[in-house]
Amino acid sequence: MRITGTFLDEITHDIPSQNWGPDEWEKDFRVMRAVGIDTVILIRCGWLKWITYPSEVLQSREGAYPPTIDLVELFLDLAENNGMDFYFGIYDSGRYWRGNEFEKEVDINCAVIDEVWRRYGRRKAFRGWYLSQEVSRRVGGIIDVYAEMGRHCKEVSGGLPVLISPWIEGIKAGGFDLHDQDTTRITPAEHEREWDAIMAGISGAVDIVAFQDGHVSYNELPGFLRLNMELAKKHALTCWTNTESFDRDMHIKFPPIKWEKLLLKLRAAEQVGVEKAITFEFSHFMSPNSCYLAAGNLLRRYCEHYGIDWKEIPR
Repeated sequence: MRITGTFLDEITHDIPSQNWGPDEWEKDFRVMRAVGIDTVILIRCGWLKWITYPSEVLQSREGAYPPTIDLVELFLDLAENNGMDFYFGIYDSGRYWRGNEFEKEVDINCAVIDEVWRRYGRRKAFRGWYLSQEVSRRVGGIIDVYAEMGRHCKEVSGGLPVLISPWIEGIKAGGFDLHDQDTTRITPAEHEREWDAIMAGISGAVDIVAFQDGHVSYNELPGFLRLNMELAKKHALTCWTNTESFDRDMHIKFPPIKWEKLLLKLRAAEQVGVEKAITFEFSHFMSPNSCYLAAGNLLRRYCEHYGIDWKEIPR
């Protein structure tokens, strides 16, 4: 199993901005294409007051700061030039849904979805949506949030697919002891019960679920991957994996992951039949253009393993 999709993160939340402009992004898209990436997913179009495109909705209603460049337009151009599908990540208020004001999160996002489709919906690369509100459990209201926003995405776009990328409440979900990673925060039975209910409630509004794979211990991961596959199949959802290319085993946030760990996770996903591997996230943690020198080394090990000619990778 190879990584064929990546998130695009320039509304920085917990990793640093690389301060890239069009030239740097163009170069990185060429690298992505060279290693087989065919899908790019904007992780969010806005976070708090920081936005990726000149949204009248978010500037007027949320007091968002006007961006210096329309990254959505840029990413669509680069996706089209490189034969990639682009998924649009919606707005994360950082406060409404986290403060149990779920109706406000849905309301602002429905307005954003309408605005985005008017501005960019005719673009060839625009192939789907990403709901950026990430959860691990059946927190109050999340089924309705996903279902309402997913349905609205589909209604305005003629049924384009909707993706979510939740996480598993594992030992690495919060502070943890590096020497005690064999005990999880949630049992497989609890995970199954809660996500059975969530998937039942969002089926038809959400099409693809790509669980983040970095929160559980490596020995537990195959079991959770298999469980996620079974649940997705039960509720007619497509199951991808979000194989994190950063390392959660460190006390810093976040370095590129050790190559053997990434390979172990990809093999585990392949063994249970996961359909596609995407990553968070190529440009910071796997690219030779990254601000982290180790990212280019990780990509080189990846290319060596999969028989990709390192000399042909544009740099």
